[in-house]
Amino acid sequence: MNAFKKRSKLMAALVTGAAISLTIAGCSTGGATTDGKVELSLLVDNTDANIATVEALAEAFTAQNPDIEIDVQTRPGGEEGDNLIKTRLATGEMTDLFWYNSGSLMQALNPDQTLLNIADEPFMDAVTSTFIDGVSTPNGVYAVPAGTGMGGGILYNEAIYAELGLEVPVTWDEFMDNNEAISNAGYDAVVQTYTDAWTSQLFVLGDFYNVLAEEPNWADDYTANKVNYADDDVAIRGFERLQEVYEAGYLNEDFASSTLDDGLRMLAQGEGAHYPMLSFAVSTIVELYPDQADDIGFFAQPGDGPSNGLTTWLANGIYAPADTEHPDEVKSFMAFIATVEACDVQSDAVGATGPYFIEGCVLPDDVPNATADLLPYFETEGGTAAALEFLSPVKGPSLPQITVEVGSGIRSAAEGASLYDQDVTKQAQQLGLEGW
Repeated sequence: MNAFKKRSKLMAALVTGAAISLTIAGCSTGGATTDGKVELSLLVDNTDANIATVEALAEAFTAQNPDIEIDVQTRPGGEEGDNLIKTRLATGEMTDLFWYNSGSLMQALNPDQTLLNIADEPFMDAVTSTFIDGVSTPNGVYAVPAGTGMGGGILYNEAIYAELGLEVPVTWDEFMDNNEAISNAGYDAVVQTYTDAWTSQLFVLGDFYNVLAEEPNWADDYTANKVNYADDDVAIRGFERLQEVYEAGYLNEDFASSTLDDGLRMLAQGEGAHYPMLSFAVSTIVELYPDQADDIGFFAQPGDGPSNGLTTWLANGIYAPADTEHPDEVKSFMAFIATVEACDVQSDAVGATGPYFIEGCVLPDDVPNATADLLPYFETEGGTAAALEFLSPVKGPSLPQITVEVGSGIRSAAEGASLYDQDVTKQAQQLGLEGW
């Protein structure tokens, strides 16, 4: 197989859309340095590719702006990281800039009160409306995009598929048939990594294309509290898929103690065949396992048919707290991110794993196999659907723990769905949504 697939024309069609110090712990806000420079602090989650991205952006920016330094700091991912962000915003201890999700998680930050509004900044003209919609409220716009759009589905080992003569499945039954063949051949059919609990959500979140394919108004009805997971035969299927792969014995034995890094290693080194994951992880595989990267492909999570398509995520955002002491320097860095040059910096640093959301950005000629596998979904009319968190502000904080329990056989799919419905009720009431 080729290491990379040439897809420049197709990727272009999709694009519509100094000194750096790394502090691993002990976050601090920025300030003036002894040599008169302004130091901005930037907080990012501890994913290798995300750290590499902000380091590269900071280096390129400070090379052009020698009077500004950027101190890159890291935080945990998942719920622990979410709580840290909320706490630091609430206590006025947030860094000058931070990397965070767009969509419903951003809405949970009470953005109109806590975040710097950049709606009227000229650099936002280069940001696509698709992304702006995911980082906005009726009162403001709060982030520039960092990284690329993503797909949520199944990373798979093409070498195992080739060895066993398997074809990419387009229905859940075909996926389970492949799992049986893979398991019989002695491989782990489905890799799961529940120490990083957020990774357990993919069978539920990545199934949303299949929900919308059968119930197009589900997101609006969900926001209005007219439907829920437990009582909907289609929406509950994501929880049921988690239960089915566990009960079939298709998981790696150490799923409870494995991490994201373990999962990517198992997939890249051919210990496991399938890993439900967001496509951003492709860049980590390319970085850590360059000799195996050409063996990794990607397909959308299969549903019950007949539709087959991809659930998509917007890029993450770079935000600033409303009370930053350096708004002018913060906006200067944001303006740099909203440029074609910054897209190129990111591609050089970690590769491109989907479309950018800056006008004029063109992806490299060579992209990883798994990234190239995303493209047919984007090119097909009706081939993609936004993840629920970009169509509804309703998202409960306990989904990772619930999906770990369902995926570990601790709780049934029906119990998990019902518990999650209770979890989101609290969130919807906190947001003041009508009908809850």
